[in-house]
Amino acid sequence: MQHLYRFSLKQLSVFVCIAETHSVSAAALQLSMTQSAASMALNQLETGLGQRLFERQGKRLRLNHWGHWLRPRAKRVLMESQHIMQGFAGQQVISGELTVGASQTIAEYFLAQIIAKLDKDYPDLVIHPQISNTEVVLAGLLDYRLQLGIIEGHCSDSRIAQQVWCEDQLVVVAGKQHPLASHEEVNLAKLSRARWVLREAGSGTRDIFNGAIHGKITKIKVWREYSHVPSLVALVANGAYLSCLPLRSVEQAIQAGELIALNTPSLDMRRTFNFVWRKDSSQNPLRDCFIEQAQHQPLAIQL
Repeated sequence: MQHLYRFSLKQLSVFVCIAETHSVSAAALQLSMTQSAASMALNQLETGLGQRLFERQGKRLRLNHWGHWLRPRAKRVLMESQHIMQGFAGQQVISGELTVGASQTIAEYFLAQIIAKLDKDYPDLVIHPQISNTEVVLAGLLDYRLQLGIIEGHCSDSRIAQQVWCEDQLVVVAGKQHPLASHEEVNLAKLSRARWVLREAGSGTRDIFNGAIHGKITKIKVWREYSHVPSLVALVANGAYLSCLPLRSVEQAIQAGELIALNTPSLDMRRTFNFVWRKDSSQNPLRDCFIEQAQHQPLAIQL
């Protein structure tokens, strides 16, 4: 039996940290250990596995083939070990760390309030937010970098579990000087002739918009793509462009008269925000606690 286990959790932690920092010294600092101890742990892991895991490129360490193979599996082992410790700490005690990925809209309008409430009710629970678009959040879950994600729209990946949180609405907006701003209704032909500035490919907002025009508008003129919503709002308010953005993101600009929400009855751009996590992950009380708190947020339009 003693020959079955050729690595320790400490060695895996050092390996994962070096993979993320590309440096033994940086990993040692992050793990609060000496550089020699971190180097020894890596050497012991490579000796036990019988394979080198890194290649040196100048002063940086890069994962080789075996390192890339091991990294997600090591993260999964470390995550499961954390869940074991949480379980034995007592079912009523919510403590530990939870890494949550969220899209830009969700982070801007919901995430800070959820974290603030959790900080108050569960001071031993530490949330590490990662703000990215939907595509990157899903990749983070599959790579074990995230334990929970909140995305815009549904996920079709069979490896991902999802739970609907709340509903949201996208709108097509124009500046007040745009020729279409005065139209009572804007049809598909007019939309196809317009110049657009949009969120980047891979964002939930862009995916919903693409789905709404699919089969209705063959091609649109995408002038610019940005991941920063305020930049899009400024471009639309000051230029001859249209954009499709979450109502929550442009509501203030609409009320101020800077943007006009166009009436586009041919496009259905309702969407849902969804919690997502790996199906093969074990029960996680921290994840459940976060979801429960989010469901009580007053800004969420519950389905």
